[in-house]
Amino acid sequence: MAASELYTKYARVWIPDPEEVWKSAELLKDYKPGDKVLQLRLEEGKELEYCLDPKTKELPPLRNPDILVGENDLTALSYLHEPAVLHNLKVRFIDSKLIYTYCGIVLVAINPYEQLPIYGEDIINAYSGQNMGDMDPHIFAVAEEAYKQMARDERNQSIIVSGESGAGKTVSAKYAMRYFATVSGSASEANVEEKVLASNPIMESIGNAKTTRNDNSSRFGKYIEIGFDKRYRIIGANMRTYLLEKSRVVFQAEEERNYHIFYQLCASAALPEFKTLRLGNANFFHYTKQGGSPMIDGVDDAKEMVNTRQACTLLGISDSYQMGIFRILAGILHLGNVEFASRDSDSCTVPPKHEPLTIFCDLMGVEYEEMSHWLCHRKLATATETYIKPISKLHAINARDALAKHIYANLFNWIVDHVNKALHATVKQHSFIGVLDIYGFETFEINSFEQFCINYANEKLQQQFNMHVFKLEQEEYMKEQIPWTLIDFYDNQPCINLIEAKMGVLDLLDEECKMPKGSDDSWAQKLYNTHLNKCALFEKPRMSNKAFIIKHFADKVEYQCEGFLEKNKDTVYEEQIKVLKSSKFKLLLELFQDEEKVLSPTSATPSGRVPLSRMPIKPAKARPGQASKEHKKTVGHQFRNSLHLLMETLNATTPHYVRCIKPNDFKFPFTFDEKRAVQQLRACGVLETIRISAAGFPSRWTYQEFFSRYRVLMKQKDVLGDRKQTCKNVLEKLIQDKDKYQFGKTKIFFRAGQVAYLEKIRADKLRAACIRIQKTIRGWLMRKKYMRMRRAAITIQRHVRGYQARCYATFLRRTRAAITIQKFQRMYVVRKRYRCMRDATIALQALLRGYMVRNKYQMMLREHKCVVLQKHVRGWLARRRYRRTLRAIVYLQCCYRRMMAKRELKKLKIEARSVERYKKLHIGLENKIMQLQRKIDEQNKEYKSLLEKMNSLELTYSTETEKLRSDVERLRMSEEEAKNATNRVLSLQEEIAKLRKELHQTQSEKKSIEERADKYKHETEQLVSELKEQNSLLKTEKEELNRRIHDQAKEITESMEKKLVEETKQLELDLNDERLRYQNLLNEFSRLEERYDDLKDEMNLMVSIPKPGHKRTDSTHSSNESEYTFSSEITEAEDLPLRMEEPSEKKAALDMSLFLKLQKRVSELEQEKQSLQDELDRKEEQALRAKAKEEERPPIRGAELEYESLKRQELESENKKLKNELNELQKALTETRAPEVTAPGAPAYRVLLDQLTSVSEELEVRKEEVLILRSQLVSQKEAIQPKHTMTDATILLEDVQKMKDKGEIAQAYIGLKETNRLLESQLQSQKKSHENELESLRGEIQSLKEENNRQQQLLAQNLQLPPEARIEASLQHEITRLTNENLDLMEQLEKQDKTVRKLKKQLKVFAKKIGELEVGQMENTSPGQIIDEPIRPVNIPRKEKDFQGMLEYKKEDEQKLVKNLILELKPRGVAVNLIPGLPAYILFMCVRHADYLNDDQKVRSLLTSTINGIKKVLKKRGDDFETVSFWLSNTCRFLHCLKQYSGEEGFMKHNTPRQNEHCLTNFDLAEYRQVLSDLAIQIYQQLVRVLENILQPMIVSGMLEHETIQGVSGVKPTGLRKRTSSIADEGTYTLDSIIRQLNSFHSVMCQHGMDPELIKQVVKQMFYIIGAITLNNLLLRKDMCSWSKGMQIRYNVSQLEEWLRDKNLMNSGAKETLEPLIQAAQLLQVKKKTDEDAEAICSMCNALTTAQIVKVLNLYTPVNEFEERVLVSFIRTIQVRLRDRKDSPQLLMDAKHIFPVTFPFNPSSLALETIQIPASLGLGFISRV
Repeated sequence: MAASELYTKYARVWIPDPEEVWKSAELLKDYKPGDKVLQLRLEEGKELEYCLDPKTKELPPLRNPDILVGENDLTALSYLHEPAVLHNLKVRFIDSKLIYTYCGIVLVAINPYEQLPIYGEDIINAYSGQNMGDMDPHIFAVAEEAYKQMARDERNQSIIVSGESGAGKTVSAKYAMRYFATVSGSASEANVEEKVLASNPIMESIGNAKTTRNDNSSRFGKYIEIGFDKRYRIIGANMRTYLLEKSRVVFQAEEERNYHIFYQLCASAALPEFKTLRLGNANFFHYTKQGGSPMIDGVDDAKEMVNTRQACTLLGISDSYQMGIFRILAGILHLGNVEFASRDSDSCTVPPKHEPLTIFCDLMGVEYEEMSHWLCHRKLATATETYIKPISKLHAINARDALAKHIYANLFNWIVDHVNKALHATVKQHSFIGVLDIYGFETFEINSFEQFCINYANEKLQQQFNMHVFKLEQEEYMKEQIPWTLIDFYDNQPCINLIEAKMGVLDLLDEECKMPKGSDDSWAQKLYNTHLNKCALFEKPRMSNKAFIIKHFADKVEYQCEGFLEKNKDTVYEEQIKVLKSSKFKLLLELFQDEEKVLSPTSATPSGRVPLSRMPIKPAKARPGQASKEHKKTVGHQFRNSLHLLMETLNATTPHYVRCIKPNDFKFPFTFDEKRAVQQLRACGVLETIRISAAGFPSRWTYQEFFSRYRVLMKQKDVLGDRKQTCKNVLEKLIQDKDKYQFGKTKIFFRAGQVAYLEKIRADKLRAACIRIQKTIRGWLMRKKYMRMRRAAITIQRHVRGYQARCYATFLRRTRAAITIQKFQRMYVVRKRYRCMRDATIALQALLRGYMVRNKYQMMLREHKCVVLQKHVRGWLARRRYRRTLRAIVYLQCCYRRMMAKRELKKLKIEARSVERYKKLHIGLENKIMQLQRKIDEQNKEYKSLLEKMNSLELTYSTETEKLRSDVERLRMSEEEAKNATNRVLSLQEEIAKLRKELHQTQSEKKSIEERADKYKHETEQLVSELKEQNSLLKTEKEELNRRIHDQAKEITESMEKKLVEETKQLELDLNDERLRYQNLLNEFSRLEERYDDLKDEMNLMVSIPKPGHKRTDSTHSSNESEYTFSSEITEAEDLPLRMEEPSEKKAALDMSLFLKLQKRVSELEQEKQSLQDELDRKEEQALRAKAKEEERPPIRGAELEYESLKRQELESENKKLKNELNELQKALTETRAPEVTAPGAPAYRVLLDQLTSVSEELEVRKEEVLILRSQLVSQKEAIQPKHTMTDATILLEDVQKMKDKGEIAQAYIGLKETNRLLESQLQSQKKSHENELESLRGEIQSLKEENNRQQQLLAQNLQLPPEARIEASLQHEITRLTNENLDLMEQLEKQDKTVRKLKKQLKVFAKKIGELEVGQMENTSPGQIIDEPIRPVNIPRKEKDFQGMLEYKKEDEQKLVKNLILELKPRGVAVNLIPGLPAYILFMCVRHADYLNDDQKVRSLLTSTINGIKKVLKKRGDDFETVSFWLSNTCRFLHCLKQYSGEEGFMKHNTPRQNEHCLTNFDLAEYRQVLSDLAIQIYQQLVRVLENILQPMIVSGMLEHETIQGVSGVKPTGLRKRTSSIADEGTYTLDSIIRQLNSFHSVMCQHGMDPELIKQVVKQMFYIIGAITLNNLLLRKDMCSWSKGMQIRYNVSQLEEWLRDKNLMNSGAKETLEPLIQAAQLLQVKKKTDEDAEAICSMCNALTTAQIVKVLNLYTPVNEFEERVLVSFIRTIQVRLRDRKDSPQLLMDAKHIFPVTFPFNPSSLALETIQIPASLGLGFISRV
């Protein structure tokens, strides 16, 4: 179809945008040819009209379907153009936090500016061995592809890493090298991979610096060749460097720094060894302070200095050379501080005794005068003479800076040369992988010579890249045999010719440099004259005559001509170099000697100048006679030559491209700047790759994938048996234009956009099908709903209508009844109301009339009383007023008279005091006296007359008084009578009132009494109820207290039990950890053993002539097989603190650092073995001499030896007797004590039990001492045995040794007897103490009885108290009792805690002692002893038992027995035809016979041969699952037999009496059981490795890739990196393959008779491997994280669970190991939108870590358009909710983890005497006994 037909309504397109570069928009109507405007709507809702270009009429690029957004490979996009690429990268980087994306053969890496957990060793292991398209994009995938192609194609590889400064080139290169170092390892003990990685910190310190774009920017290019041998292991490396930025040594821009090494030196200036360098702060030196930014956030320069020095040491740079390097660097810093003083315009001088120059000269070892002279002068040579010319201050500063740059460049080259020497391969290099870390295309505001060279290099690399991409496309088309059409791609050869061809830019520049008066301006004019208007790629700026423009493949770049000539020549004065060459400083001389010896551009030229180098360390070798010509080369010429050499190297290798992108200029984490990104995409060639792909057939499908994806577009009749023909027929119908696709041999090729068209058709078909399904389903649902509603409505109507009819009938009946009831009711109500009204009226009348009469009477009575009261009151008031008035008048008169008298008196007093007054008085005194005399006479007369009148009046008054007095008496009498009458009336009234009052009072009292009686009654009842309630409350409180007591006791018991359980669990965890550590050490030991065997085999191959005097032992007794029999002791003795790693196949990757340490350890062990062998030889010689001396003495009779043996047996019997007596005593004490005292948990019982236990332990200690003495006797006896034979001479030597040690045996016997007596005395003392304890306990019982009596008395007293006091007393008593009980319980708890702690301490002490004992035993065992006696002497105590059925064999038939029964036995035949575990039974029966014979040498030899034979057969056929399973089963059965028939009570519980008779009688093989247990652990680990190797290729294909449920998940379009097909082709593993393999494993183990518990552990381990590998691949594969894939995984897991149920293995713990995988599958299927969904996910995924949950959500990708992507906000919500969860930050599961294995005791019911030996085994030399 035409492309314009895709521009329909709702189609989405990209339109240019000045801010975001491209914006997405949606068509509002269909586009028709001829339209000039498109109606669009932006994503934010804004509508606009997009005008098409009238000339080209080019439509805007279409947007890919959402299903293709976020693809791993950009070439998988249907529409391949710039906006699609940019959007896909942005979605992956911002939304999914994925920094790697494929673009065809290119890996695009975006710098996240954040540390990501995706570079760990687990990630390296996950990518190792995987196809590049099978995993998500990663730098490790590119490295693995290069490594794999090197091994597969036998061709050298290159990884080209490019990008802007700050894009992450150096980090990507480092990770690639780390990957090679990890997966390949090294071929020698030189640890080359560590040295390769150690070169990074050195090169970063001297070649990296902080810039405005990057804190660790590489200021040079480098190409590292990592060499490999024929087995593809790292053997060495070589580094080439390009274009070091030397100008940074003397100048740094703002916010930039010099090279890191200078700041590291300044930060470490305080170190003692740096005192002589006289350094200081970085701001003190001119060369380090110009940028103004001496510090980098988060970087400690002093710490980095330590790392740099450690790396130098690792690479072989000695401390003296390191100090020399630091001395030169410090000299450069001091040289920068040298200042010049101008004398005139053409000359200058250095100040005298200038301190910086003095320090520089001291450090460099040169003369101060010479250096100061030649810094200010230069020598000019002409044809006839030479003269010295002073230079100006500016020229002197430039010369100083040029010298500093030259010294630093030579030092840089010297360091690189020494790094290469350290990395040089000692063996022949077979192939190599080169890692090119080179600068990307650069353009700045001011571009100079450095940018020109960088862009020139990128032009060459881009040309090589374009040719490689074109070549791959052509090869793909030719491979598929499709018509080849020439693809037009950008060829930048014209640009390269402009730069490097004859008369090109570099050629003209070199020519100008040769001119005597050449300048930048003249060079610019030559460029204009040569190329302007002649070359389309060369332009001249309009506003400048000193610049030129070149059109590079990425962009136009304007270069400033200023400085080009000087930088191209890059000279330094020869005289200054000669001064430095005269130095006594050795390292400085080496720098310039290398300059003379090695062909280098820094050699002197005839002109007397030295051009500085920007060249690699190892340029191409020159022919003799070319040296003088070579010396004249300029920097540009040299760079061109080195670039050609690099291109030749790259063209000879298979390149792999990594393009690093810088997302923003501000170093913000996960921030994407579209403008900056698209600039770099255009510059790095990614878009060119897209354009080349889009020009051809970018979309490629296999026929099967196309059929699976687009099956929905086919009809049934179109589906044929031939998938290829089916696809052809369908495509011809779907796409009419045949040029849009091509059919290859295995693939269909589509033009750009066709897959999107097919996806659109498919989506439309599915949408139409969905609509039809929805329509049908909705119609069916609505019809079903309607019919259900109709039936319900009819039923409801029927019931409602019947109900209504019944209700109406009831209503009629009730209405008629209601009328009748109303009639009578109304009549009754009216009659009652009338009678009530009549009675009320009569009562009211009577009450009203009585009330009115009483009121009238009261009113009359009140009026009468008022009149009487008024009369008396008014009279009283009148009298009172009169008396008050009279008193007032009298008082006023008195007051007035007193006042007048006072005045008169005062006046008289005044007059009396006055003389004049006396005179006046005296003048008229006589007259007055006369007048007074007359007055007195007159007054006397008046007095007499008045006296008479008074007498008469007295008489009259007396008569009147008598008369009035009689009237008054009469009135008084009448008044008294009236008063009496009134008083009587009042008294009567008062009495009436009083009586009334009393009546009322009596009534009120009666009422109050009644109320009080009622109240009393109520209070009494209330009190009774309260008492009852209180009683019930007390009862409840009592019950509550009892319950609390019970609960408290229960809680204490539960807490103690819980604590005990927790401690038990903790001890179990500790035990498991210790078991895991122990088993890891065993595994490590087995690896060491294998390594030792390999080294020994190699040594045997190299040494053909055996050592003189060496006597070769039998194969089953060889040292390499028997040396490590006691593996548990040896591994613990070595105590290697290494984390165990699973050894893989011979070609698998190993941990090389661990491997080297183990190699070193092996060499140490070999040395120690040799020394011990020498010591053993000396001891043997001493023993032989002692033997000779003993033989000279008279022999000791055999009777004495028998006597000593009897003594030892008597001693053992006495010990047993004492132990039995102690047990009987304990039993008797337990039976005789009272139940309350001897009950378990009672104090007396515990004390007694502790005492008895301590006695028993002491007895056991004594017994162990006896056993130790015996073992010492045995070891001393065997220490001097002869070395070669075990014949009668051995027995004679034993007799001699017994005779020799007779005195010691007698002493030991006496000591043991004394010990027994001491034990008896201690037992007697214990008896006495026990009797005393019994007495004290009886006393306690008596005191308890007294306490009981006292409590009863207290209870009786409480009963006599009032209820309230009684309750309080009982509560107080109960509280006291509970407190005492709690205190007792706390004391018991503390005692138990102390006991637990004591036991733990004892356990640790015992464990430590056992470890020390084992270490001591290992130290005492020499390698020579291991050779002669394959297992060291074991203490085998004799037992006194009966002898019963066994197998007898001769000593010389032992090797034949091992050979036929172990080495040559075929597991398949034994498992099918014979009983399970037959070899184990046979071996045990042979051991029983040796035990019967009491032959410890035979037992030891047989067990050693058996163990070594099993090891040998496992080493030979260790890859065969049946063999490993067979011998694991037989080893466990042999171990169980040794336990079952050991005679120990714990192992004899399930034995029959007959089996108990078969127990071993003479030897205790406990130590051999430990050896066999260690061997079983090793076999189990080997079994796990075997089944892992078998299952691993199946797991990913069967669990993830294969569609178990066909049609659930469709195949998405893929890019150039094709993934493994999920369609089951022939040879592809499916889930059925896994289940069949599991069935095979299970049936083999069952046939071999493996213990059921061990089978469960194996199955658990298998399921863990399946779950871990599946989950790890899921976390690294974006295409697997979808809803349909989650459904597939859950189905697969359910099939595995069904398998477990079928095999009755659900309780094995295997299902729990799949829990992380199950939760990951559920996470893919659950809703991921709301906060409730987030909460559900957090609670559901408890077996997944936070990193795994977030990773799955980030990787979640819809396969169909009906699924929705996970929003970034939802992922952030999940992260916030899981923020407090404490789990491992590790992303992947440890697939190599092995659970610790245990071997539970499983006794056999098979009777030994019934076992028959088949003739097929070839054991006819064995006879049954």
